[in-house]
Formats: sequence, structure tokens, C-alpha cells
Amino acid sequence: MEWQNISVEEVLKKLKVEKNIGLDEEEVRLRQERFGKNILKDGDKFNFFKKFIEQFFDFMVIVLLFAALISLIVSFINKNNDYIDSIIILVIVISNAIIGVAQESKAQKAIDSLKKLSKSKTRVLRDSREQKISSEEIVPGDILLLESGDKICADARILKARNLRVEESVLTGESSFAKKNEEITSDDTPVLESPNMIFSGSFITFGRSIAVAVETAMNTQIGKVARLINRSKPPQTPLQLKLADMGRKLGIGTISICTLIFILGLFQNISILEIFMISISLAVAAIPEGLTAVITIALANGVKRMAKNNVIVRKLPAVETLGSANIICTDKTGTLTQNKMTVTEIYDFKKKLKFESPKVNEILNLAILCSNAKQIRGKVLGDPTEVAILSTFIKLGKNKSELEINYMRVKEFPFDSEKKMMTTVNKIRNGYKIISKGAPEVILKICNKFLSDENNNESNIEILSQNTKLSIIKNYESMASRALRVIAIAYKDQSTVPTQIENNFIFVGLIGIIDPPRPEAKMAVKACIDAGIKPVMVTGDHILTAKAIGKELGIFVGRAIIGRDLDKMSQKTLEDNIFSYSIFARVSPEHKVRIVKAFQARDSIVAMTGDGVNDAPALKISNIGCAMGTGTDVAKSASDMILIDDNFSGVVEAAKQGRCIYKNIKKSVHFLISTNIGEIVAVLIAFLMRIPSPLLAIQLLWINLVTDSFPALALVMDPIDVKIIKDKPASLDKNLICKKLIHKIFIEGFGIGIICVISFLIGRNFFDINFDDPITGRTMAFMTIGLSQLAHAFNVRSEKSIFKTGIFGNIKLIFATLMCTFLQIIVTLIPKLNELFKTEKLNILQWLIVLSLSFLPIFISEFEKFLFKKFSRKTT
Repeated sequence: MEWQNISVEEVLKKLKVEKNIGLDEEEVRLRQERFGKNILKDGDKFNFFKKFIEQFFDFMVIVLLFAALISLIVSFINKNNDYIDSIIILVIVISNAIIGVAQESKAQKAIDSLKKLSKSKTRVLRDSREQKISSEEIVPGDILLLESGDKICADARILKARNLRVEESVLTGESSFAKKNEEITSDDTPVLESPNMIFSGSFITFGRSIAVAVETAMNTQIGKVARLINRSKPPQTPLQLKLADMGRKLGIGTISICTLIFILGLFQNISILEIFMISISLAVAAIPEGLTAVITIALANGVKRMAKNNVIVRKLPAVETLGSANIICTDKTGTLTQNKMTVTEIYDFKKKLKFESPKVNEILNLAILCSNAKQIRGKVLGDPTEVAILSTFIKLGKNKSELEINYMRVKEFPFDSEKKMMTTVNKIRNGYKIISKGAPEVILKICNKFLSDENNNESNIEILSQNTKLSIIKNYESMASRALRVIAIAYKDQSTVPTQIENNFIFVGLIGIIDPPRPEAKMAVKACIDAGIKPVMVTGDHILTAKAIGKELGIFVGRAIIGRDLDKMSQKTLEDNIFSYSIFARVSPEHKVRIVKAFQARDSIVAMTGDGVNDAPALKISNIGCAMGTGTDVAKSASDMILIDDNFSGVVEAAKQGRCIYKNIKKSVHFLISTNIGEIVAVLIAFLMRIPSPLLAIQLLWINLVTDSFPALALVMDPIDVKIIKDKPASLDKNLICKKLIHKIFIEGFGIGIICVISFLIGRNFFDINFDDPITGRTMAFMTIGLSQLAHAFNVRSEKSIFKTGIFGNIKLIFATLMCTFLQIIVTLIPKLNELFKTEKLNILQWLIVLSLSFLPIFISEFEKFLFKKFSRKTT
């Protein structure tokens, strides 16, 4: 259907809907049954079987399968029917694959559940009532009520437009705004170029519109694009890329060592099969196979945890970046303040007025006529500033609807963040009344007269002299210094409808609105400062209002600057001085972008909060864009996370969560690599000593599957340390494993490997009869390295002594340890498992030796922590 080529009346007729009534509930239900939900279909759903098969395309898994095949061929050639090694390798590889898929599935479910939390809402007209519904409930024929900042959630034909501008880059790739109207287009106009059509996925950037939905879901223009991209895979997060790089380096190093060992073994006349299996054992020991899945689970669980604290993370990389943020640029209204505005003061040109004054009545009448706030079923809805004014108007016994009968609006110039004012044109008996409200300094620029006294007639309109203007400014600054948001009102009468806002307005008065700080904001600001995060206020309010709130909250500790002064400053100068400012007032969208870029140029990681269309550019270029839950869809689309309750403390809580997640991931990586190095050291030392390997390939696979994976998963879910917010932000440029941690990992890994070899030598020399097949020694080594790794998991939880932190802080880790210990012991008790894993039952003395050695990693780590603490004190 070419909706753009037919009239509004024909469109409504074909859709069987009336413009001023909308669809009734029964018709909506029928259309939802016919057209389905208004949602774009995702690409291929999570396919367990497909993901399972993909697990076998990992390089190390292919190596293991190759080893199993070689072992099988050798057994067949030797006709010894010893296929156990091959079978065990296959069983463990398959088990690893199942665990990997289960973890991926869990992570995907967590991410999918979060998508439901960030669905957009749309205002519609149904049954003659204005309603706000989930965008997925929209059906063809729904009457959409759209205004600046709204996301368009269906392809729609415009019924009425007022100064409408739409951003359609999602479809056109162009960042410029398209002008829209309701006029019919010619037959040869492509649908995407039709000015009377708006499309799903686009945003209203200016003006207002009434439109009727004509296409939904996959029938929309963006739905057609979605069909083409559904099969594409999402890019890896920066953290995943770091881990992949680390994995590649480990892989290259491992293959190099294995190749060297294989060559040396041939020179030492060790059989090819034996040296091949030793090399494979080293490869298995070196690579932490479950690391990627563990990280995915960590990120997904962290994101779910944030959602419980009213923070919705839209993009997984944000979790990593949050832990590194050292600058938070925040708006004032609604984020630092309660956004519960109340009119407390009203001034004329020289003095504060009493609310019963006739002049107050005139000021409020004009302000209400230049406002889009509404009273619906006893509730006042709209912009918070306008809601405050209308609420005061209603308290004084006034009715907006009655006022509008005599002042019918015919045109509107919506509020613009650059012009900082709104203007309406209202029809009166002899012409038109043009009313403007906005920032006092802006309104005063267009005024050349003022209303001089209580009697509002032409004889009391006087020329606005410089002295009178200074008197108004003095009152304005006095109000702003008391943390009031100040709105100026002006008007003029003329015989024609203006095409643009001109001068010669009559100044009427000032309205002062209080928006008190949030009680929790002061504590959140202090937490920021303690955490090494600099809070910066970036607001459109007057500098005195910003300073007053900033002082009360503890933000204003440096200098303050206004947008006009920023315009005079070069970007280089701004970058050089950026850290000296803590408040930026009267700023435009361009200023916000410059501020973010200036901090970034000084190697800062910037979090930016915002809610309006004008905030979107800064949200997009910041390292972490934080949109408000009550903000526009444009802001939410440009952001990385959404603060559901619009609260600044939510940003601080998110930073805390981000740091915790990042730190837990480091714990898991620390644990996995140190334990894997322990396995390498054990096998390598035995090879260099020309003694049998203390661990077989099958045993190493089991350890990696059991005593590595489950504790690593428990570590990434370690509870939040309440003091973590006081740690310095991590640098994104730094590697996940720093030099200090590398030293720790090698010391701990080497210690675990030595302990394993000692256990093996004790078993081989004192309990084994056959030195060439030391089954007791291997069993003791197998148990020792498995249990010592479980003990080591408690070491990596904190840099503090385990005797200070205790062992009961992470219940999941305790459960994982008990489960893994049980599984490890079972391998020595059941005869069938003895045969499979080449182990045997240990006596009490042997178990005492194993347990004694297994706890040594704790004492090694404690000594290491003691030395590091002592060394740190000396250097400081």
C-alpha cells in the first residue's frame, strides 16, 4: 500500500479508525491476533545442538580429539585392546562441550531477560483516551501521539505535524534531520523520501505529531533491513578480545614448549606415543578451556545484578568500562535533585509578589498558555517545570481548559536547548498573542518593554530601560543563588502569525521553582570522590543555581564556567584546564560534546548522564552513556545503560558493580592460569628429571573439567566488597594481568607444581612397587594437585590474608569446593573409576600426606602476601 500517495481521510478509512477516537480494546485484540506483536524477529534462536557442535571446533579440542585418535590407532596396531584412554578423552571432551553450551545458554537467557526491561513506551489514543503502552502492543490503525525525544515504533502516516523534524539515520545513514508534514506526495516519490511518512526506529528530534500506524514488526522498513542482518553475530566485547589475545599467547607458548619437549624426547629415545601423550598433557594443562564461558557468565550475572539495583546495561562492554570510569558528568535536574518542582517565588520587574496578587494571575496565565502540561483525571502530566507551574495555577482555583477557549493555540515554536525558550502563538479577538517563556537572559534579549504595575493595560506598558533590566537581573540572580530554577515570561500582540521569533516583546515577570537535592545524592557524591571519580555537573541552568546545588552536594570544589565562555575557549585550552572545572552551566549539546572530548583527551574514562534529545550526542561519544529511565527514547538509544529511577546514586552503584565484576574476572583468570601453570610445572619437572609423568593426560583433563571450572565459576560470582568503590579505577589500557599479578601467578603456579611432584615422589619412592608404573605416586599427585587447587581458590579471593577475610564469604565457592572434593575422592574409591583414571585407593597415611601437601598453597600465598605488604610499606 502506497500510504504516502493518498489523503489523510483515505488512510483513516482504509485502516477503519477515527482520528479523534482511535481503536477500541476489542479491535486492538483482533488486530494483534492478525498482525502479531510489534517486535522485530531476532536471528537464529539459541540452538543447543548447533552450539554443542561448535564446541568441537576449538583448537585445543581438536588437538585432544587427534590425540584420542592416535591412541586408538596405536592400540589397534598393537592389538592390546587398550581403548580406555581414547574413550575417557572423548567422554571428558563431550562433558566439557555440554558444560560450555549450558553456560552459553544461561548467559543468553540472562541477556534476553534484560532486553525486556528496556522496552520503549509509546503514547497512543484508544477509546478517546490517551494511553502509554509498550511499543510491542502497537497495531496498524493505532493513533500515535509523538513529541520531541520519542522513538517511533511503527511505520506511520502523519495526520498532523507541528514543526516536525525526524532523525532517520537508522535507515538512511544520514545524521541530518528530515522535515516532515502531512501533505500528499506525488506518485513517483520513494517511500523513504516521503515527508508525510515516519518510520520505525527513527526519532522525533523537534516538534510534535499525530500519526497513524500503517505497518508494524517485520513489515516496517526497518523490518526489511532486519531480515538481512539477522544472521550476523554480535562483536566481541573488549574484555573478550583481551582474553582471546591472552589465549592466543598462551597457545603459542604452549605449542612451542610441547614441540620442544617432543623433539628432546625423541633424542632421549622415549617412544613416540609416550612423548606425544606427554606433549598433549602439557597442552591440556596450559590452556584454561573454560575461561571464555566463565567470563560470559560473569558479565551476564553482573548485568542481572545491576538490574536489581535499577540499572539496565544495554551493552556488555559497558560492564568492563564501568570499573574504569574516573569522571562522571551529570545533569542536575532529576539526577542530583528530586525533580519534584514547586513554584515558591514570583517576581515582576522589581519585587517579589504575593500569590493573591492580580499580576501573579497574569504571569501564570501567560505561562500556562505557553505550556504543554495537562491535567488528566486529576493528575498533572508533562515537563516537570511546566507541571510545577500548572499545579500552582490549579491550586489558585484556575482551569487551563477554560483559559484555552479564549486563547486557542495556532502555532508553536517548541523549546530548543540552544535557544533556551519556547514560544506559542494564540488566537485572540483582534489578532494573535505571542507568548515566550525561557531562560531570563534569553527572554530579556527579545524584550524592549515591560509591564509596570498591577493593572495590566496598555497605559502601564513602559520602555525597558537599562536600570530596569539591571533590577530584573539582580532579582533573577538572587533567586538563582538560592538554588531556584528561574523562568521568565514575556508576550506581545500582533495582527499576523509570525514565521519566526522576533523582538519587541513585553517582559512580564519571573517564576522561581525549587527542586531540592536528593537526600542520597550527597552521600553518592562523597562515595564518588572517595573512589577517585570526579563528579562534574553539566547543566542548562543558571550558574548561580548550579553553584548553590553544587556546594550543598559537595560537587563544587573547583571552578564554574558558562557555555558562553566555553565558546571563547579553544579546545586545546579547554583540555589543558578541564580538571579545574567542576560545574558547567548554560551549556548546549555542542558544549557537552566538547567537555566529554576534553576529559577523554586527558586519558579519562567518562560516564555521562542525560535524558533529552540534546544529550544524545554526548551520551554517544562518552565511554559510558547513562540515560535516565524517564528520559527520551533518543537518549536511551544513544546510551550504554539506563538508570530506571533517574538517580545519581545509581551511577555510583553501577561503578561499584562494574569494579566488582572486573575484579572477580581477574580473580578467575588468576586462579585458572596459576593452577594451569602448576600442572605444566609438574609435568615438565618430571620430564626433565627423566621420571614418569606424575599426571596422565586423562587425569589432567579431569582436573581441568572439575577442580578448575567450578571454582572459577564461583569466583566470578564473589559477593561485592563494600570497600571496593574506594579502590582506584582500573585503566582500560592496562592488560588484564599486570606485571605484579604475573609474578604472583608464576610463584603460586610453580609452588603448586612442586607440591604435586613432591607428592608423586613420596608415593613412588615409599609406596610403589613398580617404579615404571607408579600408580600410587600418580594417585597421590592427582589428589594433591586437585585438592591444592581447590585450596588455592580461597587465596585469590583477596589480596589480604585468608585469616582476615575468612573462608565463608562466598557460599558458592564453598559448595563448589565440597562438590569437587567429593568427585575427586570418588575417583579413588570406585574400582571402575580406578581402572579408567589409573588410580587406586589410598590408605590413611597416604591421605594424611596428600592433605598436608594440599594445604601448602595457602601458606605459600600467605607468605607471598606478607612479603608484598612489607615491601609496599618500605616503598611508600
